[in-house]
Amino acid sequence: MILGFFIVATLFPREVSSGQDDDVENNLRIPQVNHVQIIVTEDGSSLVGRITWIGKDEIQFETDLGVVTIPIAKIEGIQEVPKSSIKRGEYWFPDPNSTRLFFAPTGRNLKKGGGYFCSYYLFFPGVAYGITDNFSIGGGVSLFPGVDLSEQLFYFTPKFGLKVSSSFNFSAGALLVRAPDGDESQLAGILYGMGTVGPADGSLTIGLGYGFVGSDFADRPVIVVGGNRRLSKEIAILSENWIIPDMDTPVVSLGLRFFGKSLSGDFALINTLKDPIFPGVPYTNFVYNF
Repeated sequence: MILGFFIVATLFPREVSSGQDDDVENNLRIPQVNHVQIIVTEDGSSLVGRITWIGKDEIQFETDLGVVTIPIAKIEGIQEVPKSSIKRGEYWFPDPNSTRLFFAPTGRNLKKGGGYFCSYYLFFPGVAYGITDNFSIGGGVSLFPGVDLSEQLFYFTPKFGLKVSSSFNFSAGALLVRAPDGDESQLAGILYGMGTVGPADGSLTIGLGYGFVGSDFADRPVIVVGGNRRLSKEIAILSENWIIPDMDTPVVSLGLRFFGKSLSGDFALINTLKDPIFPGVPYTNFVYNF
């Protein structure tokens, strides 16, 4: 199923812009020094470079091959992106799921108005939405076949994020789970803090969290260490590792993320360092950003 969603993302990616005249006017400007622009013309051609002059009916656009003059009426869309996202003359869109590793959150937060639909192991769907650039909320419910809704797991995930610097992001939040317990529901979960250092295409995330059941909190925290490294335009390698109290060995994972402009799918193998199971426990999820 993840593969199917990834194919859809590749074949039907989001366009650079909607093609409306007001969008072109809003983005018709000389960019900042550390940014470049992608111009899509009405015939479907795409140019990467910078606007250097804006006239009444046309612009001059500087590319690696020289300066070209483009009639404004022929421009379908303009997108301004950081120079660092251009690799060998091609635009590398950002990882649409950069706010999470496989399961654990990173220090990054959703932007205001941004959100995603996710599904872990197919049985744990959920949604998340950015209320502001610094605060997001999410939640979901398990969908185990043959289990009444009253016996399913419900979860809620508030998250506060702060961009401390250009290379460091911090977040704090909670995973709150309502777990059925006979005729009653039990609230459990984890309160966490996470820090992510490095650019989106290659970063390290370290954090810790305290688990709880009802009003009883763990004496020691869970420690999470993970990271990602982008291998190509549409593939990244990820690792997420847990040091859990009362376990005599860390839980480790390694896998790949396949992604388009708005969809991503993860596949990983989970294991323990002591007495590992070959090749590991498979893990899958997919995320659709909107």
